Amino acid sequence: MNILITGGAGYIGTELVFELSQRPDIDNIVVYDNLSRGNYNLFLGKGPRQSNVKFIHGDILDSRSIRKALKGIDVVYHLAAKVTTPFANIDSHFFEQINHWGTAELVYAIEESDIEKFIFTSSASIYGSSNIPATEDTPPNPSSFYGVSKQRAEEHVKRIFESVPTLILRCGNVYGYSKSMRFDAVINRFMFDANFGHRVTITGSGTQSRSFIHINKVTKMLAGLLHVEVPSGIYNLSDKNLEVVDIIDVLKRIYPDLEYLFINQHITLQELKVDPNSRLYNYLQLPASDLEAELLDFKERFSFQST
Repeated sequence: MNILITGGAGYIGTELVFELSQRPDIDNIVVYDNLSRGNYNLFLGKGPRQSNVKFIHGDILDSRSIRKALKGIDVVYHLAAKVTTPFANIDSHFFEQINHWGTAELVYAIEESDIEKFIFTSSASIYGSSNIPATEDTPPNPSSFYGVSKQRAEEHVKRIFESVPTLILRCGNVYGYSKSMRFDAVINRFMFDANFGHRVTITGSGTQSRSFIHINKVTKMLAGLLHVEVPSGIYNLSDKNLEVVDIIDVLKRIYPDLEYLFINQHITLQELKVDPNSRLYNYLQLPASDLEAELLDFKERFSFQST
């Protein structure tokens, strides 16, 4: 089996490459990435099984390069995206170009290929802001440029539901250690600040809720979908809804000397809850874990702790 992963050198992509490279039933993994985030960690240190991983330095908007990369590929994971959290609302042009039209170019190319399965990581942000937990039946109502671009990307992907087994996964906020780290995600940022600064800053009241899922769970689910027959469709990929103060409570147990500072408490921030009972879990079970254990493991990944 031959796999193509767009955005394969990114935060989730790096972990997925490591996971899939250990599987004996996979012949080749092609990492397709333009390295726009400047993160080269996939290529350094102890890497995946090197004999079956190849790299193409290509842009998702380059239709000619995409079509060439798809030759001989069986399964495509489309992870490439411009991502900024939380609820990005800047640089609308770049979100639209990469997330929307980049996905469109990939779908056009897939329609002309022999791909057997297509898995697209969308975002729960397309639901917008709501206190009622969103399900797959909740109408999209994105409130950010990022969410809008993901919704428009989904419209292109839906077009191939009937011709290619295709899964759209609306992911919650992903957190946890990856060799290719992102520290703009809220839990990851809190962990960095707590470990090296002993203080975290909370914007607003801290009672706003968001949907979260650990990167290891995302990776395991993505890899597991290779050999599980799931009908083409839209599925949420989320684990738990947490208020910011819930995260702080766990951090205080891990870092007893932690200080936390509230700023702009008069601002009411939008929140988004996702029903954790995704239809996807009827086909593939979400691995069990708890937040404190996940963050303790994260802490062990730091090279040192400031005193």
